[in-house]
Amino acid sequence: MAVPRPAVRDSSAAAASTPSGPTRTTQAPPHRVRTALARLGSPKVRTHLGTCAGIAILGVLFWRLGTGVFLDGLRRIDAVSLLLALGIGLVTTVFSAWRWALVARGLRIRLPFGAAVADYYRALFLNAALPGGVLGDVHRAVRHGQSEGDLRRGVKAVVLERTAGQIALFAAGAVVLLTMPSPVLAEARHIAAPAALAALGALAVVLALRMNRSAPSRRSRKLRAFLAEAREGLLSRRNGPGVVVSSVVVLAGYVAMFVLAARVAGTAASVAVLLPLAVLALLAMGLPLNVGGWGPREGVTAWAFGAAGLGAGRGLAVAVVYGVLSLVASLPGLIVLVARWYAGLRAGTRTTPGSPAPQGDYASEVSIEKYAPKESARLASSSFPFSAEPSEGRPMTPESV
Repeated sequence: MAVPRPAVRDSSAAAASTPSGPTRTTQAPPHRVRTALARLGSPKVRTHLGTCAGIAILGVLFWRLGTGVFLDGLRRIDAVSLLLALGIGLVTTVFSAWRWALVARGLRIRLPFGAAVADYYRALFLNAALPGGVLGDVHRAVRHGQSEGDLRRGVKAVVLERTAGQIALFAAGAVVLLTMPSPVLAEARHIAAPAALAALGALAVVLALRMNRSAPSRRSRKLRAFLAEAREGLLSRRNGPGVVVSSVVVLAGYVAMFVLAARVAGTAASVAVLLPLAVLALLAMGLPLNVGGWGPREGVTAWAFGAAGLGAGRGLAVAVVYGVLSLVASLPGLIVLVARWYAGLRAGTRTTPGSPAPQGDYASEVSIEKYAPKESARLASSSFPFSAEPSEGRPMTPESV
């Protein structure tokens, strides 16, 4: 009887099936990971993420506190409060535009004061009407830089101007939250000392690295140039006092707007009690997780009022009224936006073909010769670039044109 022979497995298959070491896990290629991170860090994704976060915060607040608080805050707004909001908004906008003009002058870029006020109003309205809360500032930075022919300095002037306002808010907020009774007084005092030590340690490390570095790198040279421009725009003897005064006045105007909103919402607490709550609300407004400024402000204000014993619902009403009053204070920006659009439309209809059109928003205050295109640029941008006459009897070539 034939004995069946055992099946012989292929050695290569056996070697492949027999694990000879740890199992390898498939990993995504590095370029795919970098592409995904770049997409997550894109401005479009950040804007949508902040908008969704703001909507989620408002949804949770309305779910927990109800929409009656929101409607009650809106019903309490009257004509007197709207006029007061317009007046406070005028003061803060004028001083903010003055600060912007000072910083631009420190960077050696021209910015007329009247145009600065109009552009600042327009930026405030766009910040309040569009998601993200910073698109208006981006718009005025780009338009100013394009109008002056230096986009880099135009953007840098807006960045430094906004930085000055944030530094004033952080400095005043630290003093208020560390010295006045607030819901975060104990936590702020516990965090203040470690934060100060960490800042001093980081400064010491930076100084040590700079002292041990033989030759400055390209990045360090750019950083030094930026710090020199920032010092000239914000801390110079010519601009420093004006920047400080304007920042203090603007911050006081924001606090006055918050106190007005609290009075309209029916809060009888004193200004000393409302001041730390206003600082917390203003700090929350700087978070890029909002829908036209709405979202974190309402959440932080509701929590702060609840922790202070004034009621979370009352805090939400105060934040809602503050948002409405701020939107009303920025409405002159809508007038500026429509007026500029209409003026540009009329200028476009009256411009004849071949005549230079004014560029930017400052053409009315700057000489036309500065922005008028040169004759060679006109010929180069013509629809018939090879229509020029040959010179000195030479044949027409691309080099001669």
